[in-house]
Amino acid sequence: MRFPLALTAKIAGHIIKHRLRRTPKFAMVLQLEPLHTCNLTCTGCGRIREYSTSLKDMMSLEECVGAAAECDAPMVSICGGEPLIYPHIEALIDALLEQGRIVYVCTNGMFMRRKMRDYLAAVYSPTLEPTLRRLREEELISEGDLAAIRRGTSRPQPVIRPSRWMYWNVHIDGLEYTHDLIVEREGVFRECVLAIRMAKILGYQVATNTTVYRETNVEEIEDMFRYFSALGVDGHTISPGYDYDAAKKDMVQRLGKDPQEFFLTRPMTRAKFSSIEDWGRRFTIFGTPVYQEFLAGKRELTCTAWAIPTRNVSGWKAPCYLMTDHTKGRGHYPTYREMLDEVDWESYGVVEGVARDPRCENCMVHCGYDPSGALGTNYQSGDNWKNFRYNFGPKPTPDPAGLSVRAHNGCSVGRGHLAEAKAAIRSAGNDGAGSRLASAAEPAAR
Repeated sequence: MRFPLALTAKIAGHIIKHRLRRTPKFAMVLQLEPLHTCNLTCTGCGRIREYSTSLKDMMSLEECVGAAAECDAPMVSICGGEPLIYPHIEALIDALLEQGRIVYVCTNGMFMRRKMRDYLAAVYSPTLEPTLRRLREEELISEGDLAAIRRGTSRPQPVIRPSRWMYWNVHIDGLEYTHDLIVEREGVFRECVLAIRMAKILGYQVATNTTVYRETNVEEIEDMFRYFSALGVDGHTISPGYDYDAAKKDMVQRLGKDPQEFFLTRPMTRAKFSSIEDWGRRFTIFGTPVYQEFLAGKRELTCTAWAIPTRNVSGWKAPCYLMTDHTKGRGHYPTYREMLDEVDWESYGVVEGVARDPRCENCMVHCGYDPSGALGTNYQSGDNWKNFRYNFGPKPTPDPAGLSVRAHNGCSVGRGHLAEAKAAIRSAGNDGAGSRLASAAEPAAR
């Protein structure tokens, strides 16, 4: 099977249950944002700008667990911000798993190895020694890490354990040079690769999460799939970059860039994703074949943003993960039911090529349209059969040649986006000019 049977059955059962009950709208995936604090400033991300006045705020553990129970989605995507900064992340994952949810931890990867070291320390016994030796030989842990793991923990505490119901969902927007450029910090791609390798050795499930922008080279994305599939990654999520308000404002105000040079229009999305059906046959692409047809421009879909609601520090965000509709009076609601009942869902999306709201014109993002494919909204096109055949078809076999992809093509080989500044610092030596250049380059490096 392309996807684990237990996960597929849980989601299919949820859809069938609500179809039998004739529920008009129901949640498929909860986008849960316990906090918006982040250690990176990714280009194209408007989250930490839209919620700039509440970056120090966070949801309580009880609120997070209650939100999952309130909307009863079978899958919870814990995002943010960077969710591994959330002080209760281990307890939150445990609680969601106890509720019977499928959990995706959407992370930039920078703290993954730390969390996995905590897990190893919590479960340490001499039987782990072969695994620890392998991790050390592959330089995934240090000698200091090894000593700390062997000491164990002084008191029981929750840790993030491998589970068939949980995925690390690691943000990767290309190979090293491209990814580090987008996240605005060198070395992030390298850390993601180390974390993914460590996770697979320890038995975790891992997915990658990629956004495609106007300047994205689709051949590079294909190489990225080849490389990470060969590393043993279990699947890939991919979606087009959309010029939502908060991201556009950030590009203009912070970076002085024209958003039109970065984000995709609808025709551009179709051009970029013209090969996605081929990718779906060759790689384990998470998302329905119906959504893939939509991205490739072979069909239209109606937005079903209500199926992937977002809950964050301000409440239930409406109408979708990317748009907060302050223009129509309320951008956040105190309860899931209130949001579902009061939002005028017919005012959004694109129908037969016409945008109901001008802000929706270029959006083809998975959080609005992938559930449309999963719900089988077009019976004449055989959507349900397409999804069944895709899910229960054979899982693509990773190509070992993917490991030959020149994935590390940035800072690790001396051509990162700060290479020019670093070269100037080195050439200036230790004189005053060199010190001034170093001071100027340092904030960007962080």
